[in-house]
Amino acid sequence: MNIGEASKASGVSTKMIRYYESIGLIKSPLRAESGYRVYSENEIHALRFISQARDLGFSVDQMNSLLALWRDRSRASADVKNIALEHIRVLDEKAKALKAMSDTLRHLANNCHGDGRPDCPIIEGFASAAAPEPKKRQPRFGLTDIAPDRAHAG
Repeated sequence: MNIGEASKASGVSTKMIRYYESIGLIKSPLRAESGYRVYSENEIHALRFISQARDLGFSVDQMNSLLALWRDRSRASADVKNIALEHIRVLDEKAKALKAMSDTLRHLANNCHGDGRPDCPIIEGFASAAAPEPKKRQPRFGLTDIAPDRAHAG
């Protein structure tokens, strides 16, 4: 099948298929005399595998490792499990960070009256936020950054 058919069969866009080929995640398929790529069922299966891994948030490097393990019939399932468990740990950290951001914004929104007055703890919280630490992906301000006497001024 050609790249369009491979895209439909795998659920991976043609652009992403070309990208995965360019970075070596999948091998470039054979080409017909006309120059068109010809995808086999094995390649479609690999693209579906990649699509599933991508939907679960695995990085390209992790997908590469998982593909190598998938193709290695003598693999140890412990190797696959270790990759999955590490990814779960990272996802849990991200979920925790998102929860903290949501809690912070909820607190700010709950303390804003949302009326015609200009006082707004949301804007004040953003404006008073300290510069973030390099490469740190956490909320720039916490629940304690709103002064207690201003917490209900909103």
